[in-house]
Amino acid sequence: MRSDQIRQGRLAGERSGDLEHFLASMDADRWIARADLLVDMAHLLGLSRQGIIDEAPARALMAALLDLYDHGLPEEAFDERFEDVHAGKEAYLIDRVGEDFGGRLHMGRSRNDEVATCIRIRLKEEILALVRSLADLRATLLDVAAGHTETVMPGFTHLQHAQPTTLAHYLLAYEQAFSRDTARLREAYARVDASPLGSAAFASTGFPLDRAYTATLLGFSRPAGNSMDAVAARDFAIEVLSDASICMATASRLCEELVLWSTAFVGFVRLDDAYCSSSSIMPQKKNPDVAEIMRAKAGSVAGSLTAAITITKGLPMSYNRDLQELTVHLWRGVEAARQSIPLLSGMFGSATFDTERMAAEAGRGFSTATELADVLVRDYGLPFRTAHRIVGRAVRHGSLDLATLDAAAREAADLSVMELGLTREKIDAVLDPRHAVSVRSIVGGPAPVAVAIQIDEQKELLARDAAWAEETDSALSSAFEDLILEARRFAA
Repeated sequence: MRSDQIRQGRLAGERSGDLEHFLASMDADRWIARADLLVDMAHLLGLSRQGIIDEAPARALMAALLDLYDHGLPEEAFDERFEDVHAGKEAYLIDRVGEDFGGRLHMGRSRNDEVATCIRIRLKEEILALVRSLADLRATLLDVAAGHTETVMPGFTHLQHAQPTTLAHYLLAYEQAFSRDTARLREAYARVDASPLGSAAFASTGFPLDRAYTATLLGFSRPAGNSMDAVAARDFAIEVLSDASICMATASRLCEELVLWSTAFVGFVRLDDAYCSSSSIMPQKKNPDVAEIMRAKAGSVAGSLTAAITITKGLPMSYNRDLQELTVHLWRGVEAARQSIPLLSGMFGSATFDTERMAAEAGRGFSTATELADVLVRDYGLPFRTAHRIVGRAVRHGSLDLATLDAAAREAADLSVMELGLTREKIDAVLDPRHAVSVRSIVGGPAPVAVAIQIDEQKELLARDAAWAEETDSALSSAFEDLILEARRFAA
């Protein structure tokens, strides 16, 4: 295969291997190699449809492109002397069909709009894969929650026992966070779904291209509206990395709690051995390594986001080579998220929970004190701040029994809760964690009746999200299949 044909006009001299390596984007280009062939075929069909290229070179080029699509790009197309796979592939085509034919594919097109289109194609596929993985994770959380609507456990603020809740209520909190991640990715997909092809370097082209036609061939809903923005914009990539970072931050929080819960001094959960490792020296160890690595992956994705923002923040319009470096971080961040979410679903779905241990901890640390204060308000007419002060004073004295509460009331508010009618039996009932949970039955609360409603609502939302992912993926796949079919007809 020849040397980089793009340099043969304006530039002279040879580059060192270090310089070629510095400039090359081949590692990132492997992500878009298949998409690049689809873009080539769509562009070629567009050139032919508009009468820009003659039949003979068009058919020869299409046959060569289909062969590459069927058998894969040769490794030499990724040689760093070509800087990128686009130049390497063009060199292959010129070698195969001659420059008189092979040199015509690039009419009306720049590498700028070519690579921007490839990135958007691949990113749409990655978004759909991540949405499907999130749907599986959400389904797992909802299924586990449905089996634990009455599993009482402690809720925490500041990592201290705060109020009783249920395992279902806890899981629904994470499921709703992941449902918002899904919504953000769906919204981002709509903004990625615009084809830059035909924008050329940035000022479009004098060739009469039909951009709407090639956009449809490639499964886009529309062509990008401004040719300069089409090649220069990477805010769509930053948006997806931001969405992935938010998603991974939530995943990291869940992993952190699984790590804590699996310790001997908490003991709420037992992780499946498949998601754990042992020690090379301590034979008793069972370490939650998958959860720990996933916490770190959240940092990696956030780092990719920071890098992408920093790369673009000082770039003038329109295209600058700096954007090549952004692509590396885009794929790195998206891949980390896409790999993590299915593992989180499997780790959680295979975990077992010690419900007895959870129940035993549910009332520890005076966690039902809030309900006792609420009862003083609801049943005995005290202002909440007065009730709060009385119960807080009793906790300071170390007990919530009737005598201590009455003494605390006299100290803090110059009244007697016994004279108001408070009894030991009432206190015992109120301080039961199950009671504290059951009375919190308003929308969003932990009571079983409220949780059941939340589960039903989230299942409906999940079904809509899963259907969108399935329909959108099917439409995209159908567009690619139709493109290949049309290309084969054309080359026949």
